[in-house]
Amino acid sequence: MKKRYFNHYYALFVMFFVLSFSGLKAQSEPFQCDFNAYLFQYNDIYAVDLASGGSYIVAENVTPGSINAAAYNSADGYIWGYLSSPAKSIVRIGKDFKPEIFEIPELPDTKNKFVGDISIDGIYYFKAGGSTFYGIDLNPTSDTYLEYLGSFTLTKNISIHDWAFNAVDNKLYAVEKGSNTLYRISVGTGDVEELGVVPILSGFNYTYGAVYFDVDGNFYVSANQTGSVYKINNVQTISNGAMVSNIFAFGPASASNDGARCPTAPLPQEDCINGVDDDGDGLVDCDDPSCSGISSCPTITTTSGGNDGGLESNDRLSTLINQRNFNRANTNYKFDKSSAKTIKKGFNYKRKDAFTSKDIPLNTLVPLGIVGETSTIESSPADLLALTNASDIFSVDYLKESETVSALMVIKTDDNVYEHSKFICDRFLGAQLLSVSTIQLREKDFIKSIIKQADGSIEFALTFSARVNENDEFVVESHWNIDAYEKNTAYYNFQIWSNSVDDLLKLGDEILNLLEANSAIVDYRGSTPPPVFVRSASYANGTINLQLTNNNKSTSITMDGGMKKTETSGTDNLNLATSIATRVESITVETGALFDFGFRIQNAQGDTPDDLFVADAPWGLDESSDNTTVDIYEVLQNKASYAYSGYRIERNVHAKGTTANYLGVYRALTPRFQAVDLSAYEKLSFNASGTGALEVKLLKGDGSFYTTELVLTEEDKMFEILASDFKDETNSVADFANLKVVLFNMHSTDGSVQEKEMTISEIDFNNRSEIEEEIIVEEETSTKALIYPNPVKASTTLYYTSRTDDTYTLELFSLNGILLSNHSQEGTHAVGQNEITIPRKDLSPGIYFYKLASRDQIWSGKIVVK
Repeated sequence: MKKRYFNHYYALFVMFFVLSFSGLKAQSEPFQCDFNAYLFQYNDIYAVDLASGGSYIVAENVTPGSINAAAYNSADGYIWGYLSSPAKSIVRIGKDFKPEIFEIPELPDTKNKFVGDISIDGIYYFKAGGSTFYGIDLNPTSDTYLEYLGSFTLTKNISIHDWAFNAVDNKLYAVEKGSNTLYRISVGTGDVEELGVVPILSGFNYTYGAVYFDVDGNFYVSANQTGSVYKINNVQTISNGAMVSNIFAFGPASASNDGARCPTAPLPQEDCINGVDDDGDGLVDCDDPSCSGISSCPTITTTSGGNDGGLESNDRLSTLINQRNFNRANTNYKFDKSSAKTIKKGFNYKRKDAFTSKDIPLNTLVPLGIVGETSTIESSPADLLALTNASDIFSVDYLKESETVSALMVIKTDDNVYEHSKFICDRFLGAQLLSVSTIQLREKDFIKSIIKQADGSIEFALTFSARVNENDEFVVESHWNIDAYEKNTAYYNFQIWSNSVDDLLKLGDEILNLLEANSAIVDYRGSTPPPVFVRSASYANGTINLQLTNNNKSTSITMDGGMKKTETSGTDNLNLATSIATRVESITVETGALFDFGFRIQNAQGDTPDDLFVADAPWGLDESSDNTTVDIYEVLQNKASYAYSGYRIERNVHAKGTTANYLGVYRALTPRFQAVDLSAYEKLSFNASGTGALEVKLLKGDGSFYTTELVLTEEDKMFEILASDFKDETNSVADFANLKVVLFNMHSTDGSVQEKEMTISEIDFNNRSEIEEEIIVEEETSTKALIYPNPVKASTTLYYTSRTDDTYTLELFSLNGILLSNHSQEGTHAVGQNEITIPRKDLSPGIYFYKLASRDQIWSGKIVVK
């Protein structure tokens, strides 16, 4: 909750009033045409990067009253605004965001003036509703500085919420709510010229409470409800209604906002075809919303559907989640839209008091006829009920003809909020999080995200939940972090995504209407979006690669989470910190081999953190076999680092049990069970031991199976299987293209209950003809630790877990195996997690190897020096 300091700022008001009329100069420093835009929400100030839509708060509670009609003054380099309190006062703000308040006694005693801007020569023009506007001279070189210039009248009464001066022609421009008409206003005469409906805004009913210009006369219009920023090109040249407009960025929504920006400051523009992030927003070419509508950028309007219901590698549920994904892959499951049930409005649609608030059928909370859909079909993923905390699920896809353009999942939970969120799940499955900001429903902030799926489609997503209080009324909550929701209570959970932010708004608003048909919404509770978040994350070969978006100029982050070395091992805590310097930061974390890592990234300023899972493709136990009892199932880490150039399947598996059918394990090739192309390789190699015949099976992306068989003995043996050794039911041979899953099955030979055991290790696809050269540090007891940061600039830290209290020796080697003796260290460590700082010293850029040895453990790995 914000603290209010009325008395303090009232004292400031008196002081500044005296100073302003005693001829003393202000102490604050002017902005001097800062390229940022500044967004004023009540009495808080945000810096806004118009190119990206990213924003961060720069000052809170700066004045006793709300600031509106904010404007940049080219005559003195300050931002000025109209105050709601004290009455008849305006405020000047410099780079330190300290307020200097001035009373203008001649101002009419009317309601707050919320429309305002300052001409290039320093005259402040502002207004409330109606056609009357007012002027104050804010040019410090003028004889009438800080004097009221009187009231003026527009020739047309227009419904606008902000206007801005174009430095090219020194005329005001505004867009009207409802009609979406662009107006040009000459302040000298009050003449209002109608320029036509802005094409990109046609059909909307938004409030445009913050508008800005750049040096070229491009006009930027921000919609309060969605935060979308629209660009109208070179408005000074518009005549006869011909104008070019497009979406420019997706910024923060606001119930009360006003914008200010130096009109002669340039604004970087994305080139859209050069493969470079020209405007510095972290989005390249077609990923940048300002490139929408460009012919070179493909337009993908299809979204994913509700039946694809995402699941991340939830530590507690990972086995069940993987089994669900395996079952879908094993049966080549595909949701058939053409045979799905069509959902239509029924008698109870938005019917008041049809149900009690605690027992609402989920299908009655689905908006219908809201986004121009041609049909709505049920797409409920019933298989989620067995492996999440959902007690009921109902999902729909909104279609335009046969194309899915929006989707909704309504999920009921009995004890806590639904534990899987789309913005975590989709990143886990390979999507990119392009943006996080707010959207406004009922003038309340909800968190929206923009997600780029692996197929290139862009989805706007919104997640919120409604719980029932002790009076059977609704409390609606919208948070980024699951642990921010009220605990030990039932929820109706809503996950919405659409190919349009405008349709997302409509669906969210209608859901609130449908809730209110059952009971009143008495409270809204929310938190702010994370200003520092992971755009994308992936794990491969002992390394986690993160791309970080830093919207609030944080200088450091901490990463805190739980890491599992294998699917069947326990979870180890991992904590580390690193500095960050740029808006878009790539971070590489050398974790060593692992299965999954669930972590939280907290920025240095303590704002809302981001949560994420990353994982390798999973091993799993095939539990579809009848008459099978499993006594041992464990996944084990590889004993040695990978020394070859093939495609390694990380981790080894050991299974033992009895069966009258088969005992089976599987290994997916990607976390989301997608197919990969391994056709460049000729062999599948592995070591194996066990009892009898082993069936090795390849599941391909089209659902086809190819099989071969070999015999295991108690002696561990290396096997090499050619692609041509695998055959399908028609005896056709396989290749390694389009592979989803590799399965290992041991069958009962005659249908009787038999004991089966297999150990399979060191699996890879390869083209080896002889043993390749091993890396420098390699021993059977070797294991990887975590080196971070890596690449190294000044120093790095080695994190590792010891089994004993012991002494250690740390050595560094060059790429050709030379010991770098001046980088050796000795010391002691304790049982559990330890860390050693490794200074760079005189190391030249390149690749090095480390070896950390105690009496019974060895850790080894790679260090990259920039």
